[in-house]
Amino acid sequence: MANFVIVGAGECGARAAFALRDKGFDGTLTLIGSEPHLPYERPPLSKEALVAGAGPKFVAEPQRYVEAGIDLLLGRSVCGIDRAAKRVSLGDGTVVPYDKLLLATGARPRALPGTTYGGRIAALRSHDDAARIRAHLMDGSHIAILGGGFIGLELAASARKLGATVTLIEGQPRVLSRGIPAEIAEIVARRHAAEGVEILCGAKVARIEERPGEVRLTLEDGRVVAASLLVVGIGAVPNTELAEAAGLAIENGIAVDGMLRTSDPDIFAAGDCTSYPLSLYGGRRIRLESWRNAQEQGALAAANMLGGADIHAAVPWFWSDQYDMTLQIAGLADGAATTVRRDMGEGTFILFHLDAAGQLIAASGIGPGNAVARDIRLAEMLIAARIHPDPAELAAPETKLRKLLAA
Repeated sequence: MANFVIVGAGECGARAAFALRDKGFDGTLTLIGSEPHLPYERPPLSKEALVAGAGPKFVAEPQRYVEAGIDLLLGRSVCGIDRAAKRVSLGDGTVVPYDKLLLATGARPRALPGTTYGGRIAALRSHDDAARIRAHLMDGSHIAILGGGFIGLELAASARKLGATVTLIEGQPRVLSRGIPAEIAEIVARRHAAEGVEILCGAKVARIEERPGEVRLTLEDGRVVAASLLVVGIGAVPNTELAEAAGLAIENGIAVDGMLRTSDPDIFAAGDCTSYPLSLYGGRRIRLESWRNAQEQGALAAANMLGGADIHAAVPWFWSDQYDMTLQIAGLADGAATTVRRDMGEGTFILFHLDAAGQLIAASGIGPGNAVARDIRLAEMLIAARIHPDPAELAAPETKLRKLLAA
């Protein structure tokens, strides 16, 4: 009987485990996670878990793992992979053999040099992190957030809903500088300002001091921000140490091919910890930190561990909720030569990004609720089809994107 092992009990690892069973794998299946919680979704951590104090949103309830015959080893760390003997070693001395191994080790918050998390300095990655941060979110508290990306801004919105004063510090000239068009970033920044968030862009931190009852940040220009808690959100680092120690290829993550195979044919990797080539963008190697990507790669890894040869070709997709607004992005816009705007009324619009040859390579939209969701989904399909649309048709709100897809 075959032994399949998955290291990493997050969204990706859990989805892969259930996909293996759904696809008929009847061997031993072990899912190992370092956290004590059942596998849970991470997007709510900056939203519901903070605002409502909600518990983890589990991928599945305990009974489903029992019914699927998935052996869950939670609160356990894997300290080594013996590729020759095909087994993984746990910190408590347990050894688990494998025939196929999936690494879904995820990512961790990028550390701020010279600081350690604890006391009045925190990062947001786990449910326990969210619970600790929420204890500081109340009327009269002052939260400093370092980093103006998705996580920092979502956390700022949640903190304001709970009455905390928020100062957000971003070293770049604007928020959302990574992959988000300036037009959309400006709208998000204005909305946060209207909600009372103080945003300091182009601000560099010179010194951080923890004092009784507060943490004090001194900026390079001499300004001082004193807060109840500092949350650092300056990006994430893929957890590659286990793979690297085992001699697997590393390139901005665990390097895999289009089928999610590592440099060892019996070891696969998926999710936030991996970099992979995307044929849609000329084989460019990318690494995505995305809820949907974790789901898609978990399912694909399961299929290919069972002998499949499917290539990961999904169009990258991201979303973020900011108060009552949602922004969505399909594709990668950094190779765009032309951008076309489609206004859809009530502050809703989509930017279509085309390369020098006129091919649609990305679409970025923002609006209240799900106002852009349908058209971004259609744009995603147009991108996958490598369409060269007429820019005038893209700009005209009366043009049905489904019509362009059919053409």
